[in-house]
Amino acid sequence: MEEVMDLLTELSRRKVLAIIRADGPDRALACIRTLVGAGITALEVSLTTPGAAEAIAKARSEFDPPVLIGAGTVITPEQADEVAAARAAFTVTPGITPGAHRSVELGLPLLCGALTPTEVVAALDLGALAVKIFPAKVYGPGYFRELRGPLPNAPLIAVGGVDAAVTPEYLAAGALAVGVGSPLLGDAGTGGSLEALAGRAKEFLQAVADA
Repeated sequence: MEEVMDLLTELSRRKVLAIIRADGPDRALACIRTLVGAGITALEVSLTTPGAAEAIAKARSEFDPPVLIGAGTVITPEQADEVAAARAAFTVTPGITPGAHRSVELGLPLLCGALTPTEVVAALDLGALAVKIFPAKVYGPGYFRELRGPLPNAPLIAVGGVDAAVTPEYLAAGALAVGVGSPLLGDAGTGGSLEALAGRAKEFLQAVADA
């Protein structure tokens, strides 16, 4: 339980969770290295990336435990088993998937996707460490303030269309962190500039500092 609580504390402290989607494990690893070098040290590799588990395993071997590397888009129980074997630090799901159930069974910290209050409660009842509100951009930062009325202690992460400019608004509205994919990654996952990726990472970190 201590490790689980530490993860929640660390996500709350670091504020930015990078979501990596790439065209293969080598490019995913290159993006991880670039982001960690720029200062973003909480990352998930989406299983929509070919060879995602391989990239997670290599990254876990390369970086010390304070660099948090998890697996995203975990749908099936088999995927949860695969990323557990790759030593993913946590799993992220788009909803209450069979993979979410299996993650809880395995004792893997789970960031479970949800949108409505009913789904948030169900995700927490399942055993999710935190709830990924997705897609956040549909309702915006104000929605987080509304959710925190009846659910003041629910740990919420804003994911989906969150860019650097709006990040401070989500944090001010009660999100403990933001999960960022394409606004951060751009085309870096498919051969685009890693230098530009590092620049975007700095923008997000500055936005968090400003918040």
